Amino acid sequence: MLRATAVVRKPAVRADRVADTVTLHHEGRQSRGVVLKGEGGLEFLLDLDKATALKDGDAVKLEDGRLVRVQAALQPLLEVKAENPLRLMRVAYQIGNRHAAAEVTAEALYIEDDAALAELVRGQGCTATRIMRPFQPERIDEHDCGHDHHHHHDHSHDHNGHVHDHAGHDHGHTHAHDHAHEPEHRHGPGCKHHHGH
Repeated sequence: MLRATAVVRKPAVRADRVADTVTLHHEGRQSRGVVLKGEGGLEFLLDLDKATALKDGDAVKLEDGRLVRVQAALQPLLEVKAENPLRLMRVAYQIGNRHAAAEVTAEALYIEDDAALAELVRGQGCTATRIMRPFQPERIDEHDCGHDHHHHHDHSHDHNGHVHDHAGHDHGHTHAHDHAHEPEHRHGPGCKHHHGH
């Protein structure tokens, strides 16, 4: 069976290379290692290195170089609207706290047709209307929260050849810093330095 091993994003998809189209729901567009059948009857194994979110208009590349275009299927969703942007922003925050997938547009949010989510939305004073449309929620990368979790001590000072750690004890020696301390320069909790300024 033919394998599709690469993803081609929408801007790079050449129409003359497209051999078939496959229509998938949101869940299907996150899959890998599944057999798919195009609308024209072309059957292939989606065999990507890792699960990759496919968007409407993207394509997967077959081993023989042909492309299969991905089309987002219509699925039941809730269209969430509010009387003002602030209220919509608040409900978006609540939905995010539930780790529920949401598609964000200027006028509305689109979420899965779920009774608990509908109750939450209406409880926040917003409307939740059932509709059919393709679902393309915002991508959530659980490993990228925008913070640097590494604690750096990037001072250019001389430790006189000895090694010490900063784990919550008092160093009875002075550091000769060759840089000015700004008010926002702080050490982590438990680091006590006697600075010889």
